[in-house]
Amino acid sequence: MKERLASSPSDTPNLKASALKFIVLLGIVSLLADVTYEGARSITGPYLAILGASATAVGFVAGLGELLGYGLRIASGYLSDRTGKYWTIAILGYAVNLAAVPLLAVAGRWEIAALLILVERMGKALRAPARDAMLSHATKQIGRGLGFGLHETLDQIGAFLGPLLVAGVLYFKGDYRTGFAVLLIPALAAIGVLVTARLIYPHSRQFEVKLIKLEGKGFPRVYWIYLAAVALIAAGYADFPLMAYHFEKQSVASKNWIPIFYAVAMAVDAPAALLFGRLFDRFGISVLVISSLLSAFFAPLAFWGNFYVALAGVVLWGIGMGAQESVMRAAVAEMAPSDKRGAAYGVFNTGYGVFWFLGSAAMGWLYDVSIPALIAFSVVIQLASIPLLLWVGKQPLTEKTI
Repeated sequence: MKERLASSPSDTPNLKASALKFIVLLGIVSLLADVTYEGARSITGPYLAILGASATAVGFVAGLGELLGYGLRIASGYLSDRTGKYWTIAILGYAVNLAAVPLLAVAGRWEIAALLILVERMGKALRAPARDAMLSHATKQIGRGLGFGLHETLDQIGAFLGPLLVAGVLYFKGDYRTGFAVLLIPALAAIGVLVTARLIYPHSRQFEVKLIKLEGKGFPRVYWIYLAAVALIAAGYADFPLMAYHFEKQSVASKNWIPIFYAVAMAVDAPAALLFGRLFDRFGISVLVISSLLSAFFAPLAFWGNFYVALAGVVLWGIGMGAQESVMRAAVAEMAPSDKRGAAYGVFNTGYGVFWFLGSAAMGWLYDVSIPALIAFSVVIQLASIPLLLWVGKQPLTEKTI
């Protein structure tokens, strides 16, 4: 049964306060979920290497994981809009997403670990469009950028704590398998909070009473140009497992420090998401130009530098991630009608994921061939997005659809 719309704002006297509470509650779910899978993500690169995977395999698995994690969202988003069962799909996706992580503790071969990494990403693909569609209704009340920025900040607090938790386990136990097993605790907590949120707020569409109407049946032209710009950013954005692989292989950082590097990136990501979200509400999509200029140079620092220079590269990488996660989702909400929001996120994330996969696979191969070539590829393709972002920044976000 589809979620019903509140008939008028009077149905919820404290609509803005309720929307804020809803965003925070889903943010707590994301916090706990990120403790789980971002904690795992901080060590999957070296874990695969220990199990016998090559750099090409690590890059391919990381890229394929992102391809599935984003590519399958087109089906999930369509299904969410078609059925209206946003909560059911979100809960199922979180369950799959989080269950795969502790199972990595019992993987005896890198191929099995790789499969579990892919399953985890597939679970994220299933739940993301439904969750973002529900969030988009609530962000209408407090500002798109602020709402998604707040959610991303809570999300990244978890992404910061997860690697630290794993680093602590490695420090005291020195074992990757124990690190994965401990992550079962936040996984169960996330599901518990998610179910609670479903009971308190069964109808997310009540937060957005006035629906956006666009001409035609598709999405506006600016949406597709924006997607092209974001695809270029994704293609040049190395996934952390490849950087972690490099840090261990070249002895840039010890295995205890690698998850701390990731925690630093997530710590930077959180305030960057909130800052760029607020800037989006004031200045629009052009703020992504600033973040792209900053983050485009993470690769030279991360892949050429010593401990501290590589850490600076990780910081730039985190700034870019924060801006992308808040502004990108906020912009899509402005470009799509409410009843097609799930599909809009699905299509957008599919394009993002396809190019992330292609870029990650290419950079994994380039790493084995030539690190300077990898760096050049990453920098040039990200900078190529800037002219498109500048064009998008000059366009109305709700122009005629094509």
